[in-house]
Amino acid sequence: MIPALVLAAGRSSRMGRPKATLPIPGDGDTFLTRIVRTLLDAELDDVVVVLGHDAESIAESFAATALRARSVLNPDYDRGQLSSLKAGLTTIDRPGVEAVLLTLVDVPLVSASTVRAILERYRQTHAPIVRPVNGERHGHPLIIDRALFSVVRAADEAQGLKPIVRSNASPLGDVIVGDEGAFVDIDSMEDYRRLVGGQYNSSRR
Repeated sequence: MIPALVLAAGRSSRMGRPKATLPIPGDGDTFLTRIVRTLLDAELDDVVVVLGHDAESIAESFAATALRARSVLNPDYDRGQLSSLKAGLTTIDRPGVEAVLLTLVDVPLVSASTVRAILERYRQTHAPIVRPVNGERHGHPLIIDRALFSVVRAADEAQGLKPIVRSNASPLGDVIVGDEGAFVDIDSMEDYRRLVGGQYNSSRR
């Protein structure tokens, strides 16, 4: 089993409003519903959304859809993304879980085909870290093998996940994709205006 975690707990301070509920132009999805829909399209059966800041309104907005996903609250969300990953791991970790697929609410445009490619590479190789790459760019989602769960739990939240990813990434786990959505991090209002202006491809296939 490979559950999916969507980290959506942060304050979205650069955006000025919760990213999870921002609408994606043209299809009626929000950032969060688009991501969950994409993960379900890629045949992930267990999707968990980690909430924190403004959790109640985000959960209420999501509940208005028919999408299948669980949620967990990270009360320590101000300690950074790694704290949300740890909260998510506590929720999904159980016998039979081989790895976790991790993505961020700021990366809503990744396609289901990229998610499937990441899953397939993991199933073929069981590399500790599997991630989409294009040249020097590394994107989302990424898969973290169960062997690293204890490393994540023991990691310094001030340093975040990047040192763990960098020290465990390998060519075996790097999946070359042409999907720009895997690398587009919509983190500010300027980024969002580019999305609204059609500068990013928003197809989820």
